[in-house]
Amino acid sequence: MTIEKEKFWRAHRFLSGSAIPVGDTKLSSNQVIQGLSEFITEERKSRIDEVLKGRTRSIIPVMENIYDRGNISAAMRSAEAYGFFEFHIIESEDARFKSANRVTQGADKWLDVREYGRTATCIKDLKQRGYKIYATDLKSSVPISDIDFTEPSAIIFGNEKEGISAEATELADQNIILPMTGFSQSFNISVAAALSFYHIWLARNQTQGHSGDLSTEQFEELKAYYYYKAVKNPEQLLNTLK
Repeated sequence: MTIEKEKFWRAHRFLSGSAIPVGDTKLSSNQVIQGLSEFITEERKSRIDEVLKGRTRSIIPVMENIYDRGNISAAMRSAEAYGFFEFHIIESEDARFKSANRVTQGADKWLDVREYGRTATCIKDLKQRGYKIYATDLKSSVPISDIDFTEPSAIIFGNEKEGISAEATELADQNIILPMTGFSQSFNISVAAALSFYHIWLARNQTQGHSGDLSTEQFEELKAYYYYKAVKNPEQLLNTLK
């Protein structure tokens, strides 16, 4: 992957509760925000607030055994650009991958990236959290425009060579397709992801007037996380303020 696993602070651990681990202690979201605020410019803080207003945890892209990891990087950039926060990656042990020349251009820094070794485990976790599962499948006759994305939803994209797995299509609540009217039978996976994300973002805005839907608590937790990611040596800075 283009993400350096040993350096990437998993956001879902940071956001797992009101107490945020910092060194050998735990701080509240407000303590992190207050502690790092003086090290962030007013312009940057305003930008973070603006981005957070458009963030949602209700839509989760899932990439299943994507062969070209550059496509994952591109999908991450699109997901972040349209306000999604969680981004799930399934990489089975027997899957083969092509190394990527493209990078996420920092998009992964603002995402909650979760990795799974099995499709069934990922889908089970999402269903237990109340998400409906939609698998993109060229054989499906249900267009993406028929889906209500105001509900918590996860959309799975299969790999470039074989498409979505039989396991994903069987476990999904619905298989969907991006309609096409030309001679081409499929999109590149990163293009399909970008088109899907734009459709979901637009549909949510048209239906409910907005796509972002963080609760007050989620807004503050994510604000603390973004402040943490926006400065150099955040743990050192916070430790000096304790």
